[in-house]
Parts: sequence; C-alpha cells; structure tokens
Amino acid sequence: MPYDPGNVFARILRDEIPSDRVYEDDEVVAFRDIAPHAPTHIVVIPRGEPPTSPAELDDADAPWVGRLVVRASRIAAEQGLAHDGYRLILNCGAHGGQTVPHLHMHILGGRPLGPLG
Repeated sequence: MPYDPGNVFARILRDEIPSDRVYEDDEVVAFRDIAPHAPTHIVVIPRGEPPTSPAELDDADAPWVGRLVVRASRIAAEQGLAHDGYRLILNCGAHGGQTVPHLHMHILGGRPLGPLG
C-alpha cells in the first residue's frame, strides 16, 4: 500500500494536529493517545514515511524497528511503568486493529492488562 502523507500521524509529525508529546528525537515522536485503553497509553511513531504496517517490514528495517522498541521501553520506564509492567503493541491491518496506515507502536500500562486471547 502506498504511503498516504495525509494520514493523522503524518499530520501530527508536521504539527498540523496538536499532540501531548512525552518524547521526541530525530527518529521518533511519542504522545499520549486521545482515546486511551489504559491509564497510560502512549503512541510511538517513526518520523518520515515508514511502512504503513508491520506486514511491509523487511530485513533492512530491523535496525530502526529495534531502536523503536528500545525507545518505547525507555519511555515506559520514564512513565513509571517498568516496575509493574506494560504492554508494547504493533497492530497490523484491519483484523489486527490497525486504524492508521503509518507503522506505530502502543505503550499500555498503569493497571493490570490481563491475558491476551
């Protein structure tokens, strides 16, 4: 699927839509989700035009995707989630719950999240 530069995350990156940012660097921006599913719900998005979903990743993407996971873990720790735990989620496609065609990761925590399934 071709990248849509008008997607909501691209617009957040261009500051066309405000966001409650908790972290940003040269590679990623992290902000609080406007419809949280847990007391702490942060979305971590890569800058630029990443693949639209995890299904489009290939071996060449491994270094920056690894850094995305590391940054998300650091952000979770900075938010006080490391002691009790948290969940990192990459949704893929409509059946996986993905609503924005810009690869992104969710950090959820602040309460027991229960098992998956």
